[in-house]
Amino acid sequence: MTTNKLTWLENELQGLKDQGLFNTIRTIGSAQGAWIVVDGKKVLNFCSNNYLGVADHPRMKAAAQAAIEKYGTGPAAVRSIAGTLDLHVELERRLAAFKGVEDALYVQSGFVANQAAIAPLVGKEDVIFTDRLNHASIIDGCRLSSAKIIVYDHCDVADAEAKIKEQLPQYRRGLLVTDGVFSMDGDVAPLDKICDVCDRYGVISMVDDAHGEGVLGRGGRGIVDHFGLHGKFDVEIGTLSKAFGVVGGVIAGKKVLVDWMRQRGRPFLFSSATTAADTAACMAAVDLLEESTELVDRLWANAKLFQTEMAKLGFNTGHSETPITPVILGENQVAQQFSRKLFERNIFAMPIVFPTVPKGTARIRVMISASHSAADLEQGLEAFQQVGKELGVI
Repeated sequence: MTTNKLTWLENELQGLKDQGLFNTIRTIGSAQGAWIVVDGKKVLNFCSNNYLGVADHPRMKAAAQAAIEKYGTGPAAVRSIAGTLDLHVELERRLAAFKGVEDALYVQSGFVANQAAIAPLVGKEDVIFTDRLNHASIIDGCRLSSAKIIVYDHCDVADAEAKIKEQLPQYRRGLLVTDGVFSMDGDVAPLDKICDVCDRYGVISMVDDAHGEGVLGRGGRGIVDHFGLHGKFDVEIGTLSKAFGVVGGVIAGKKVLVDWMRQRGRPFLFSSATTAADTAACMAAVDLLEESTELVDRLWANAKLFQTEMAKLGFNTGHSETPITPVILGENQVAQQFSRKLFERNIFAMPIVFPTVPKGTARIRVMISASHSAADLEQGLEAFQQVGKELGVI
């Protein structure tokens, strides 16, 4: 008698549904912006990472369209063989200048950037010190390196130093890697203190600035700029799919380091290059950020207004230091229900549950954008207040 080899998957999926952990993925039917079409319904977007609201910017679309006319739709090769366009080289030069580093490497995504950068720096004879709440892409990059992985307490520099002091002498070299802005809580890593510890013990320092680029620093230049660590911090990992509104990742730092990534970064060597359209749009985003701080300033003003009013309403919004606003609700089912009721009121804000966040801290993560108007924020706050009272959260 033949048994169903995939019955266990049906059981696992049902278990997720029973626990309120099953992720129902909604479908977007429009360009990203303050208002979008979700499952055929126009809703206020409190969910995407489009911090500066430029994902649908006319200049970026025009740049992408012009690039398609000149270069076509696809690269047809990896960067190291026949896929490096002059556009790629120019974007890397522009990103390096924008971030104040010697060189930068443009890769397919921020997730890929962590996989590309970690393994070339450390291996079986080495050790990685990683923050307990680091992003999944960092965790996977560390595992791929085969180095020993030592986890230190979240943003606890004293714990990181104690573990470096104890463990580092047993290994050839060490790497410390941390998120810059932690995406679920919005807190910021103490990068200046981390840099001091790494310098003291000769440990390579790496930060994933995915949620800091376009948000922190002068005109959105990122967390290294925010802390004034130019030339001191070794490796910056970034993404162009959030505040920059396009897609792609960047590995930035000293030229010798980036040159090594060009020789040993596996996603760079073995996966096709990013498209000309994406690359040109990314350059247009850099143009916008270099020309004015208006979008960054508006983002922060909107975020501070929303967070202040949510606190007045009695919501638990954690300890965010950035525009990320976690509305912590506790139980998975409550977060799921809260999200559904917001959607009924034309507010799109998805629930975040375990294992993305620890058990008992399920939440609605609100992502404020520069594209939100005062009326948008007022409508969102009113909906949160109504649902919060209906569910007994406030």
